[in-house]
Amino acid sequence: MRRRTNWIVGGVVAAVVAGGGITAAVASTDSDSGGSPATSSADAGFARDMAVHHQQAVEMSYIVRDRTDDEDVRRLAYDIAQTQANQRGMLLGWLDLWELPKVPEGAPMEWMGMGDMPPGKDGALMPGMATGAELKRLGELSGERAEILYLQLMTRHHRGGVHMAQGCVDRCEVSAERRLARGMVESQESEIELMSSMLKARGAKR
Repeated sequence: MRRRTNWIVGGVVAAVVAGGGITAAVASTDSDSGGSPATSSADAGFARDMAVHHQQAVEMSYIVRDRTDDEDVRRLAYDIAQTQANQRGMLLGWLDLWELPKVPEGAPMEWMGMGDMPPGKDGALMPGMATGAELKRLGELSGERAEILYLQLMTRHHRGGVHMAQGCVDRCEVSAERRLARGMVESQESEIELMSSMLKARGAKR
């Protein structure tokens, strides 16, 4: 069953490209309402928070690539790392373009009305993010055990990312950013389904 995931991984990559997950779009300095986004806007908040969220996904993906020889998992991890690193660069580039700080002044997710949520523990700053202990554990495992933990952590991570990206689709005013967020929702939901099948093939739970 694992051999069949080769074409599935390729299909997910194609979906990312088609859905706008990897895009060369450049955000205008003008939002749909006119002028650059304010530092407290959903556009700026999403760019800051998703850049942090994506950075951890990149980190986890490179960890597991060194902990397994399974080609399907390594390919998926590489695709996630490359896609999210590219998207992170775009988000930070927009903040530069808008001349806004990259570090939030308030709490994470404040732009979504979630600024009063309990502080994240052990490095898990936002929903879906892994804790420091979980990342340490991932770096200690190898083979199928590392694959399973990675797929479980990344599934949770993607769910948090989808929630945040949908928040931007609903709230952001910059068209290019909304398109990018919509592409994130579509591609990460596809990857969640893929990871579910990969976990099932390993006899593990989502």
